[in-house]
Amino acid sequence: MNEVWKKPPISLEAYQAMVGKEIGVSSWHLVDQPRIDTYADVIEDHQFIHVDPERAKKETAFGTTIAHGFLTMSLLSIMSYEVMPVIAGTTMGVNYGFDKLRFISPVRSGKRVRGRFVLAEAKLRKPNELQSRTNVTVEIEGEDRPALVADWLGLIYFA
Repeated sequence: MNEVWKKPPISLEAYQAMVGKEIGVSSWHLVDQPRIDTYADVIEDHQFIHVDPERAKKETAFGTTIAHGFLTMSLLSIMSYEVMPVIAGTTMGVNYGFDKLRFISPVRSGKRVRGRFVLAEAKLRKPNELQSRTNVTVEIEGEDRPALVADWLGLIYFA
């Protein structure tokens, strides 16, 4: 079970009062070669820039393999579980998509990444359905430029 469900819930009003504020920063997550290889197997993308360290070292400007952009994006889930509050009465939350998603810098194998979350919008679409927009920046440890920036949309449902 994700640790998010162990957090004490907050009220919808308290959540909406967080709009415009940084909610938090996740812990660091290692993006190593075994994680990249596993992801490559799952999505069947074995391009050498991801799975062949020797060739990537010789033939790319990266100097090593890099994570798939969508691997980095997929880590948003665990990062958000660490940071985003649970709203009292929530029955489920679902991804609604992205209004913006840009891969700014590659994540080299062996680097750590973390997510920085700012709640940009939280509005009721229906009495039991909240749409949220969260601005997320995935930082790469020791680098100036982020791995990605996104405007992530979610739908939160209430009983």
